[in-house]
Amino acid sequence: LAGAFCIPLYVPYVLTGRWIFGRSLCKLWLVVDYLLCTSSVFNIVLISYDRFLSVTRAVAYRAQQGNTRQAVLKMVLVWVLAFLLYGPAIISWEYISGQSIIPTGECYAEFFYNWYFLMTASMLEFFTPFISVMFFNLSIYLNIQKRTKMRLDVFHEVHNQSFTEEMERSPEAKLSLKCCKWEQKESAETLDLSKSKAQAATSSSSTDGKDLLTTSSESSRKPKCCNKKSCKNSASTLSSEKRVKMVSQSTTQRFRLSRDKKVAKSLAIIVGIFGICWAPYTLLMIIRAGCHGQCISEFWYETSFWLLWINSAVNPALYPLCHSSFRRAFIKLLCPKKLKIQPHDALQN
Repeated sequence: LAGAFCIPLYVPYVLTGRWIFGRSLCKLWLVVDYLLCTSSVFNIVLISYDRFLSVTRAVAYRAQQGNTRQAVLKMVLVWVLAFLLYGPAIISWEYISGQSIIPTGECYAEFFYNWYFLMTASMLEFFTPFISVMFFNLSIYLNIQKRTKMRLDVFHEVHNQSFTEEMERSPEAKLSLKCCKWEQKESAETLDLSKSKAQAATSSSSTDGKDLLTTSSESSRKPKCCNKKSCKNSASTLSSEKRVKMVSQSTTQRFRLSRDKKVAKSLAIIVGIFGICWAPYTLLMIIRAGCHGQCISEFWYETSFWLLWINSAVNPALYPLCHSSFRRAFIKLLCPKKLKIQPHDALQN
């Protein structure tokens, strides 16, 4: 809208230095221009707030995700608030003050040099939205960082589990553990047997039969896998399984950390571009109003003015560039037939 309506009317005004389209079109141009720039800022706040809810209140956000009416209401409210900030003042300022201060052949708002009004409006148009966007995005970043720390703590906890605990989780591991215990027990039993050999020789035949039955019973309970080779093989297998599990978890953690870093970087880019495009104009506008245009060069004011329109041009490209979900949404709106969800895009989200 800015490129189709505002810029084509402003270019001749800049080149010739005169507004040649009449007073009525001048007011319409001012209303549309202020409306589009302000709504652009408020939409950035709304998108940041929506993403803030999706991260910090994920369950409640998913429950309301299909509520189209609420989403439309929020977008309409953004445009209404953007119009109320400057629209009524542009239309009715000269009627309330009783006269117009705009010279013939020029086109700017009646409050152009009213420092108090511009300071109040800039608080609502730039400073408050900028602080809000920074707060929402910083909260998203801190929340991501907190979850990443929790994942790393769980990851380290898994790595610090003992080998015995790993073995006790499966039947094969238990059997392997018994084998190792029986192997260690054999030497002690042999030593005890040699010491009691003399006493066993003088014992009665009934006692010998009883001992034989007991030994047979113990022998039957003894695992058949009791040999050093099977113990070592079992331990080696479990160690290999643990290493594979650790590598898999490490890969997952690296993927999540990489994704979280990309999210944090995209948030910094969005907030940074917003600040770069809006801060110069807002500050120069307030200073210019305070000194009635005498202390600010026309070149710098024009440069800061064009930055606002550049921000409107950058935003539709910036969000799809940083987020695959926005990219798919734009493709779905503009080219529904060409929408193809790739597997790697699904993984990224």
